[in-house]
Amino acid sequence: MSETTVNPAELDLTPAQLAPFIQHTKIDPDATRDEMIAHAQEAVTHGFNAAMVPASWLSVVVAELKGTGVEVASALDFPTVGVMTSAGKAAEAAEIARLGADQLDIGVQVGWLKSGRYDDFREDIAGVVRASGLPVKVMLELPLLTDAEKEAAVELAMEAGASFLKNASSGQIETANPTSVRYLVDRAREGVRVKASGSIKSYRQGLELLRAGASLLGTSAGLAIITDTGDASTVSY
Repeated sequence: MSETTVNPAELDLTPAQLAPFIQHTKIDPDATRDEMIAHAQEAVTHGFNAAMVPASWLSVVVAELKGTGVEVASALDFPTVGVMTSAGKAAEAAEIARLGADQLDIGVQVGWLKSGRYDDFREDIAGVVRASGLPVKVMLELPLLTDAEKEAAVELAMEAGASFLKNASSGQIETANPTSVRYLVDRAREGVRVKASGSIKSYRQGLELLRAGASLLGTSAGLAIITDTGDASTVSY
């Protein structure tokens, strides 16, 4: 499903109406084939923006979602970010695209940024953009950065060709919040959008993030959100 053109800031959305903004995420290491198929089917049934799944399950999920209008997203250098070489990241990005993914989220080299290796930081992202040819969402890990590093990370990501800026990779880094979303929205160039990620567990939280300017929400609690039955114990990326 392509991204909705509705502006959430202008609407009083019901829980179910948040579905087109949600990237339905399942990255459990012990997930089975049947569970991944069920996950894909949930994305269709509820009208989620995309099914976000590990690259190892792309062939199964892509086949399941073919012709449904729901897109398939995957991620690399994640959930532990900044551990891959740039060449390895680009090669994996090309393979993810070959397997049929429509979108790609990537971790960044936070250590390189903090070491002043700005050109390397930018090229690490640009290599993925070139190799995949997909819309790339960049997980900036804002809480780990100083104010100056945040500004640099945003600019370098956009120079590298990022289609989306993300506040963080998961709730282990930051609980998605309107302040971080607005920070990115205020700095995003024309055509660059913002995806919120990190412990998004409830309808109210999701709505606040959309109203702050996020275009997409990444979460494994999509079903709880659209039924307004969010549970604080739910694991959410």
